[in-house]
Amino acid sequence: MDDPLDDIFRALADASRRRLLDRLHARNGQSLHELCEGLDMTRQAVSKHLAVLEAAALVTGVRHGRQKLHYLNPVPIQEFTDRWIGRYERGRLGALTDLKQRLEGDRTVSNTGGKPAFVYVIYIQTTPEKLYEALTDAEFALRYFGGWGPKSDWRPGSPVLWKMGPDGDYEDLDQEVLEATPGKRLAYTWHRMMPMMRELFGSDEEYEEARKEKSKVAFDIEPGEEPGVGVKLTITHDGFDSPESKMLEGVSGGWVMILSGLKTMLEGGKRVA
Repeated sequence: MDDPLDDIFRALADASRRRLLDRLHARNGQSLHELCEGLDMTRQAVSKHLAVLEAAALVTGVRHGRQKLHYLNPVPIQEFTDRWIGRYERGRLGALTDLKQRLEGDRTVSNTGGKPAFVYVIYIQTTPEKLYEALTDAEFALRYFGGWGPKSDWRPGSPVLWKMGPDGDYEDLDQEVLEATPGKRLAYTWHRMMPMMRELFGSDEEYEEARKEKSKVAFDIEPGEEPGVGVKLTITHDGFDSPESKMLEGVSGGWVMILSGLKTMLEGGKRVA
């Protein structure tokens, strides 16, 4: 039986596909037309390369109106990183990478012009029903959120309360359920910047301006593309004011860790505290 990572290495072996990944890394959420611009490849060739990248789960496509937008999916890269890089080496390697980027001025800018700002795909060995239940069960959510998480009756229009820590109470942060279709989709508005986040800003004016931002998050559940890969969960967190949004920066890393914990628990593992 093929190693699941074989598809990743096959996809990365082609220079044209690596170039497409680089373009998405520079500006995530591009349509086929946008990706074709400036390339010495036909539209058909780009489409075929994207199909290979999607099959390897390195890229995921999300419908946005009449367009299909393409996003990098970091899960497979993280999986082979976990496989060959020890946990004690990650901090040192991360520091060296950060130093390199600072010295070379490398910077990734996300395109949020009316498009989803953060898209993440993960495959979980469970059923759509159990996955939806895990997203909506307050007690279970506390386990993979690490002592905090949402609580609601999950009817459209109902408030979403949040427990902000193991010792805190559930609070109304002006969040609302937008959609709730068991086994298929869950969406709700996100909270605004909170007082504890004030230190992220250089002035009270910057903080107050950031507090005007109101984003939303959606979870789409569907069968995996192939038998055996599990249930496909796509999270789309959008509505940010700009690529420089502090909230966007925070949720981009936070959701990856939270959903990793969710996957571990649903597949019978134990979340490491």
